[in-house]
Amino acid sequence: MLKIPCVLMRGGTSKGPVILASDLPDNIEERDAVLLSLMGAGHELEIDGIGGGSPQTSKVAIVSPSTCSDADVDYLFVQVMVNERRVDTTPNCGNMLCAVGPFAIEKGLVSAKSPVTTVRIRNLNTGTLVDAEVQTPDLLVSYEGDTHIDGVPGAAAPVGLTFLNSAGCKTGKLLPTGNVIDRIDEAEVTCIDMAMPMVLIEAAQLGKTGFEQPAELESDRAFMTRLEHIRRQAGRAMGFGDVSDKVIPKPVLLSKPQAGGTINVRYFMPHACHRSLAITGSIGISTATRIEGSVAWKIISGQPKTTYTSIIDIEHPGGKISVSLTNESNEIEKTRAAVIRTCRKLFEGVVCVPDAAISEAI
Repeated sequence: MLKIPCVLMRGGTSKGPVILASDLPDNIEERDAVLLSLMGAGHELEIDGIGGGSPQTSKVAIVSPSTCSDADVDYLFVQVMVNERRVDTTPNCGNMLCAVGPFAIEKGLVSAKSPVTTVRIRNLNTGTLVDAEVQTPDLLVSYEGDTHIDGVPGAAAPVGLTFLNSAGCKTGKLLPTGNVIDRIDEAEVTCIDMAMPMVLIEAAQLGKTGFEQPAELESDRAFMTRLEHIRRQAGRAMGFGDVSDKVIPKPVLLSKPQAGGTINVRYFMPHACHRSLAITGSIGISTATRIEGSVAWKIISGQPKTTYTSIIDIEHPGGKISVSLTNESNEIEKTRAAVIRTCRKLFEGVVCVPDAAISEAI
């Protein structure tokens, strides 16, 4: 039986183990086999592992000292499929990202400063650099505070995340197709690569209001089939080829807000609707509201559109996420986005994995 040190953490509205890269096999196939066993992938409840039976709770963060001079630590995000024995390392996850800074400080990878420690994180999935501001009074990570985020009960210490270079994170282009608007399956869409590759669609174009609850959308099989058809065509147009076994691009329904926000969203991961919203998704969606002619830009028509500092309030099934956009130039690609999240350490110890998990991968 393998015993792997790990810390189970809630990061934003996600949850999963955070593990030092040095505590996992160097061989990628062996590493992935360990993670599949560790999480219990291949069962809807992940009953034989520590996964939570949902894409939001079947995530792993792997952390190591950075090999890049511009960063303190490297972070590899692994999405472990729930019902399949498969992992995907193509996307980033901004929610789990907010657990990386506190973990790195507590593991001694970054020296704490009082009262706040800034940890520069390089996401290995996308090459994105992110500054995480962690509360460290008395040089110790504090998880307790009065910051509340929608989608999570209670309150905790704030973790500030500033995304520094998110444009074209997977394709090298903010608009991978070269167009602000593409027409796919008779629907107008915007394909954008900003922190997360996404295909943005006005909900009404697919016969939805955009205010349906996630379970209602998921149960509409005709809708889900059409959404996946659009996603696969968008994936090819964005240069990803066949994305049937990838979780990018993410399809996103957009609509006008109802609760005083800037825009309303339903974000898919890609085959289940997020109960709130991915942080990386919020970065791309908020940026899209500043791209003239985009699906998002059209939906917020009549609201102020500035290329300088502004707050975008994104409504989602669990409430709202506020994104601060800063851009001191006329180049939308140079937009920086900041969000406030929280995290909590749930348990620390070792997770046990049968030796057979590795032998089956060899």
